Amino acid sequence: MAKNVWILTLAQAFAMSATPMMMLLGGIIGAKLAPSEALATLPIASMVIGVALSVVPVSRLMRRFGRKPLFIAGALWAATSGGVAIIATGQQWFALFCLSGFMLGSAGAVVQQYRFAAMESVSAELAPKAASRVLVGGLVAAFVGPELAVLGGELISLPYVGAFMFLSLVSLGAAIILSFYDSQAEVTQQQASDARLDSTPASPLIHILATPGVWVAISAATIGYALMSFVMTATPLHMHHIEHHSLADTKWVIQSHIIAMYLPSLFSGYLIAKWGTSKMMLIGLLAYVVTIVVALMGAELLNYWLALVLLGIGWNFLFVSGTVLLPRYYARSERYSMQSFNDSFVFGAQAIASLSAGWVIHLLGWQVLLLSCIPFIALHLLLMAWQYFYSKQASAVENS
Repeated sequence: MAKNVWILTLAQAFAMSATPMMMLLGGIIGAKLAPSEALATLPIASMVIGVALSVVPVSRLMRRFGRKPLFIAGALWAATSGGVAIIATGQQWFALFCLSGFMLGSAGAVVQQYRFAAMESVSAELAPKAASRVLVGGLVAAFVGPELAVLGGELISLPYVGAFMFLSLVSLGAAIILSFYDSQAEVTQQQASDARLDSTPASPLIHILATPGVWVAISAATIGYALMSFVMTATPLHMHHIEHHSLADTKWVIQSHIIAMYLPSLFSGYLIAKWGTSKMMLIGLLAYVVTIVVALMGAELLNYWLALVLLGIGWNFLFVSGTVLLPRYYARSERYSMQSFNDSFVFGAQAIASLSAGWVIHLLGWQVLLLSCIPFIALHLLLMAWQYFYSKQASAVENS
């Protein structure tokens, strides 16, 4: 595996540690600072909105300046967001705390480009493994992030100040690691194995989007991310504030969920190469269905834990499959436009899901929130069926 892949994996471990900190504390702090309980998850939603609104600008800046400068700038911006969060919690300023979430999200839009950079640093046959390898860094973040959030509260008596100090420190660590990223090597292997080089004229976006496979790839990542965020954002609020589980138990469930999101990355790339993206997507959707069933069966700690673990596994299979499938439908000269288009869908949907989670659980309840996920699972199955019959028809025409 190329050096860049290992650098991005280590940087992911540091940079992504900030996200579970906000995921764990955002709703809890929001419930204390927000003027209404329905707005308790707004800080988390602000983070996701920051990702969604920053995807296109980040892509355009990378096209102009290259990946490395934006990678480092993104990490420094995340460190700054930690300082803003310290001021916001100290002053009990809800709007400023939401702004810190938005800043962290905009830095997260840069982190989301790590997986594409990793795939561009290796040959085509290694792309699935490279994409999943980078996500392994999130496994480290799953342990480090929540632990630092709790440890920060023990080291510094001022509420949450220590947690956000650690957020800034891990982000600075990511910036240092990314300084070793080699921009010159990022597409060398891809050029050697891909016949569609920079000299290939870029196709109009509308022509690329006419292929059902593109929408299956976009849908896998979009629905996978949106439903995961929808349920996960609501879980700490429901567990801690409604069902009165302890913060330690809530932390354990969220931590287990994030581990389950990234642990399969140790083997999901291999499974995609062996079984294909379609089978892995179906397994991911099945995990989501079982998540809903288990969560509906009760509000015990084990129900939350098992449901969130299955939710994490389903996310990994759907997100990695969609990431691997997408580059098959565009040339290298089209990579920035298609990657930004894809991530706009993914994180736009995640923003809506995160923003609506607090409102849905407050007004409609936990059961309605879970059941509302089913139509989206069905939608992705329909898209996969469309791709299947489209491929069969195209094959029949070609053979005739």
